[in-house]
Amino acid sequence: MAFPYSFGPISFPFYQTLWGRPIRLPGSHRNMLRKLLSLFVLCCLGLLEHTPPVASTGAVPSATRTLVWGSGLEANIVLPARFFYIQTVDSSGRNFTSSPGENTFEVKIVSPVEQFTRIWVQVLDRRDGSFLVRYRMYASYTDLHVHILLNDKHVAKSPFILKGPVYHDGCDCPQPSGSVWKKDMQCPVSFPQIEQDLALFPRVDPDRNALEVPQRFGQRQSLCHYTIKDNKVYIKTLGEHVGFRIFMDAFLLSLTRKVRVPDLEFFVNLGDWPLEKRRPSERLHPIFSWCGSNDTRDVVMPTYDLTESVLETMGRVSLDMMSVQANTGPPWREKNATAFWRGRDSRKERLELVKLARAHPDMVDAAFTNFFFFKHDESLYGPLVKHVSFFDFFKYKYQINIDGTVAAYRLPYLLAGDSVVLKQDSGYYEHFYSQLRPWEHYIPIRADLADLQEKIHWAREQDEEARKIAVAGQQFARNHLMGDSIFCYYYKLFQEYAKLQVTEPKVREGMEQVEQPNDDLFPCSCHRTPQECPRQCLFTGCCLSKVT
Repeated sequence: MAFPYSFGPISFPFYQTLWGRPIRLPGSHRNMLRKLLSLFVLCCLGLLEHTPPVASTGAVPSATRTLVWGSGLEANIVLPARFFYIQTVDSSGRNFTSSPGENTFEVKIVSPVEQFTRIWVQVLDRRDGSFLVRYRMYASYTDLHVHILLNDKHVAKSPFILKGPVYHDGCDCPQPSGSVWKKDMQCPVSFPQIEQDLALFPRVDPDRNALEVPQRFGQRQSLCHYTIKDNKVYIKTLGEHVGFRIFMDAFLLSLTRKVRVPDLEFFVNLGDWPLEKRRPSERLHPIFSWCGSNDTRDVVMPTYDLTESVLETMGRVSLDMMSVQANTGPPWREKNATAFWRGRDSRKERLELVKLARAHPDMVDAAFTNFFFFKHDESLYGPLVKHVSFFDFFKYKYQINIDGTVAAYRLPYLLAGDSVVLKQDSGYYEHFYSQLRPWEHYIPIRADLADLQEKIHWAREQDEEARKIAVAGQQFARNHLMGDSIFCYYYKLFQEYAKLQVTEPKVREGMEQVEQPNDDLFPCSCHRTPQECPRQCLFTGCCLSKVT
């Protein structure tokens, strides 16, 4: 619990007594006394947050006191790119809050029974005294030893031993028990957005949806009709532009390689805009979309952009939730105190933003990199500019997040940086927006941007408060938008949706199986033996893995 602005709720009389005679303290003394007594009360109640001691300038990292933790040190947690953390600590037990040097720690991951391990390791300096270590496995191993070294000395409890088998992402070896998998992954018990979305669908009839959804949406929209049956994925596409199915196909295959997913049948919207516009009192159809809105009733998933970045971390994408953490720009005090934005002309408010920037370049640096939706009037909007590396955004203190065709899918990456986000009020939302709080994780701005200059001025005048908001937003992204959280969200969504089905999901006429990719180069042997589970167990996760 925090009390960032005032100690108003705690009060006491300003009159004191001296030998029975009342006296009144001067105003400055009263304020000091109020704060001291408030702090005393909070300490007694245990409400003050514990802040670890900070290492002094010139401190030397300690191999024995430095902390190491994270899911990447657990054999049962399989991700495309596993990760764990190192917090640098000095010999007095004080945390570093700035980088001790990007090459401070050396990390080696080896298999004791293999001459060579096909594992790519990266140590990312987050420049706040901590490091994010990520690694991608290209083969499975009996055991793994993780060596973390500081000047050739083992750090903390290094070497960390992952008792195998330790599977790589391409290994098709699902955990039969959903409850065991969720426990291993440390998934949250619930997600607010899932509960809100599915509350509109007390029962789901796959037979009825299979007939009615194509009739309503199949002619004008692009959708995928999926069935997951016996942990195999089947699909039928509807509409003309179905290229984006690759993102959903890839994720479903990845998830079913890791855990047995309940049998279910559902439709995925491949377009930008959410589709179900009927009122809750009417007959609704559950459509899974990457974005939701206040005017629609779609079931929201993590965006295709965020989903792909999880699958392709240390792969074919360069922007992901881990790489951002190592590229957050200069320290806060050295950042440019200007609000920054780059993008294309996909919303009218973006036009207004660029005009505002041209009128007030001392406050806003905003420009278009491409025109597609509107006529490019250079006298109003200036010339097109070259694309800027996303990591260079964080040279600026203030990041403007403004809708495009729907919600701006860059928000997770902006939050993960070391700048404060000025987020436009919007009717669109992503799967995590309901957990964000204005003035805690971001600075809100009006939908028409009328108060943008005022908010920038406030941030400049209240630099420490703006800095706190930036840090809170960054911590939110680190805690809720990493790859393990995305896998948990999808599984929980599928599990809860499956419980609502009142007829059996079926492999419909015209569906084709989405095959798992061949891994001929580095095949794996799954130690788990498939077992028969009662259908209700697939929903509750009561089946346990059987090891041979």
